[in-house]
Amino acid sequence: MHDIVIRGGQVVDGTGRAPFSADVGISAGLIAEVGTIPGAAHRVIAADGALVTPGWVDAHTHYDGQVTWDDALEGSAANGVTTAVMGNCGVGFAPCAPDATAELIDLMEGVEDIPGTALWEGMPWGAWETFPEYLDFLDRRQYSIDIAAQLAHGALRFYVMGERAVGEDDATEADLAQMASLVEDAVRAGAIGFSSSRIRGHRSMSGHSVPGTFAPEDELRVIARAMAAGGGATLQVIPSSAFGEVPGIAPDPISLLDDIRMFGRISRDTGVRVNFSMFQPSSAPEGWRNALQLISSENSLGSHLQPMVAPRAISSLTSLDGYHAFTLRPTFRRLAYLPHDKRVAELRRPEIKAAILSESDVAHEQPGSMENILPPFFANYLTMIFPLADPVDYEPTADKSIAALAQQAGRDPLEYLYDYLLGQDGTAVAVFFSANYASGDLEACREMLLDPNSVWGLSDGGAHVRLACDMASATFMLMHWTRDRTRGAHLPLELLVAKATSGPADLYGIKDRGTLTPGMRADVNIIDLENLKLDPPKMYHDLPAGGSRYLQGSRGYLATLVRGVQTRDHDRDTQERPGRLVHAGR
Repeated sequence: MHDIVIRGGQVVDGTGRAPFSADVGISAGLIAEVGTIPGAAHRVIAADGALVTPGWVDAHTHYDGQVTWDDALEGSAANGVTTAVMGNCGVGFAPCAPDATAELIDLMEGVEDIPGTALWEGMPWGAWETFPEYLDFLDRRQYSIDIAAQLAHGALRFYVMGERAVGEDDATEADLAQMASLVEDAVRAGAIGFSSSRIRGHRSMSGHSVPGTFAPEDELRVIARAMAAGGGATLQVIPSSAFGEVPGIAPDPISLLDDIRMFGRISRDTGVRVNFSMFQPSSAPEGWRNALQLISSENSLGSHLQPMVAPRAISSLTSLDGYHAFTLRPTFRRLAYLPHDKRVAELRRPEIKAAILSESDVAHEQPGSMENILPPFFANYLTMIFPLADPVDYEPTADKSIAALAQQAGRDPLEYLYDYLLGQDGTAVAVFFSANYASGDLEACREMLLDPNSVWGLSDGGAHVRLACDMASATFMLMHWTRDRTRGAHLPLELLVAKATSGPADLYGIKDRGTLTPGMRADVNIIDLENLKLDPPKMYHDLPAGGSRYLQGSRGYLATLVRGVQTRDHDRDTQERPGRLVHAGR
């Protein structure tokens, strides 16, 4: 007798096989049987034609700090994620020398926009120094989902090189030897990967690039060899020129294609898998096609390269409680710390509105702050900012932009945006598409998802908490690409499920999950696809020290199971915490 039988569902098993009607039997936390299962079970869950899929494996998150105080991981758990890989983009919190806490927080806050005050107050500093000690700490905690950790290049370089880590200095032979030893130890202890960033736009709050941005190929090769010696792990990189040319940031002298060739050489030399972010930058709207062709060519030579792609535009949210075009205006800065209702009331006064609209920005005192970077974008790219109402629309036509709506109303676009943000009692949200929307639609995303080497990811769960909210992207992917899209072709359901389950699990060598086949982990979603719905992003103020973050809930997940334990019931947290730390090779 099985512990659980899920009866009458449409199974999409994560292998790429087309949907089929079947029951799913679960025993001892594993998939025991898929087919027609007669007889009794200790518990029966009636799926009644709903989708039954593996849980999503989100391979690009930044929960490195949050997992030390939060066991719910609500934004991801509410959207079907059952395994989250963190430590991406070369930023993390281990190893951490006793005097390096401030540097690592400065780096994480600048690169991933996680409030430094929340990290200072929420994390138990001093509970670890080395990466294995960090894993030991996480091993003692329990979560709604499984987590997996990568060793970050920035933290490693800070630990080994100190102040020399910042800038363009090469590591010495002694530095490289120490880094290799620490990487091998980390992988043996359970690090599932190693991450690095090579784009100049990733900067700390103090304004310096992520340590490792300028690391030569030899340094990455030494690290990759150490990963292989430790038992094998995945190299994750944000490549040079990933976002194309960004206004205000010096162009990267290294091209994306140059980095892909380097990744290919390293992969062939060491046997490691390499994954890296792939976008459609506005400055190079066709570059991703050349990149995908080169990846295919490199893989034909024996490399293992997999681009990580998003199912929708890379988006930045703007609202009065987050970042917006008026953040740096002197009058707004004077009002910024008022309680929300009082601030909104002040902003509605005609004289306050006139003052703010007439003022110029005053730079924030921290050069790497998002408050310096974002307001000019929001003010100058109103043709790429769209209202984000209910129902949410992530593939709008150009006539729905703030600039177009203002023109239709015969109004100044910036004034129109000002009034829009005051809507819904000052909680209205708009979205700025920074990548994957150069053509005014999501066709590039569709073609990237179709590529046989690509995997779904780039949710950035836990990061950019006052700027973005893409942790619901797997939910969007199912809704939009199989059901809702009106501006082009759809995508097969079985392809999308495999991209979000077995694809990222295989990429990171997590061998026990990703498909609904006997012997695999019983990480399962039961989804009412017909009624699956995303809520608009909403700002919450629930981080340590009163920090703010966007969350985006969904409706239509009838149940989510982690290791055979139900963690979500009709979109509600059951308070069960079966999630644990995943170790490399498991």
